[in-house]
Amino acid sequence: MTRTVGILIFDGIEVLDLGGPFEVLSVATRLAGRDGEAAPFQPVLIGATDAPAIGRGGFRVLPHATLADHPPLDVLIVPGGVMDAPLADPRVRAWVRAQSARVEVLASICTGAFLLASEGLLDGRRVTTHWEDQADLQVRFPALTVVPDVAWVDTGAVVTSGGISAGIDMTLHLVGRLHSRALADRAARQMEFRPTGQGLLDGVTA
Repeated sequence: MTRTVGILIFDGIEVLDLGGPFEVLSVATRLAGRDGEAAPFQPVLIGATDAPAIGRGGFRVLPHATLADHPPLDVLIVPGGVMDAPLADPRVRAWVRAQSARVEVLASICTGAFLLASEGLLDGRRVTTHWEDQADLQVRFPALTVVPDVAWVDTGAVVTSGGISAGIDMTLHLVGRLHSRALADRAARQMEFRPTGQGLLDGVTA
């Protein structure tokens, strides 16, 4: 089974929030292919329009698809960065809300949690975000519970991660959960990435 993983892109996106998860999914799929498996993951970069997204430091990235023409998603990842653009766009907010009811896993990295929280998608859940933004997230959205000092929190349908490089940890966890721990470990080794192992399973079996 190939799972289509949408990654939302927008102006102000944190580069490693995008590149880290994309690389994990790409490497895991390449390694699975060496074993003769069908591709376990197909990452798709999704923009509000077909224009390039301008990320931190002037990084430019083109979407594979838009909100209107992307393939059906199994997983949606909302990266972080400067969240002004997606939070101000009612099309993006409505789309994220609609996708949350359709995907197997809805995930955020870093300040991407603010977009999920703004739509009520984190209410009643334990979550995390970048350490610098944890207090603000808790104050602005008291219906959720922020967990400090973890790379990610998995509550089943929703998974959130800490900032920037923590998105790599989280995506490796998702590879382990959705495919196999062995493939996740191989992908981490191929990337020469040392996972922190500091995740929280909140009522979920890995």
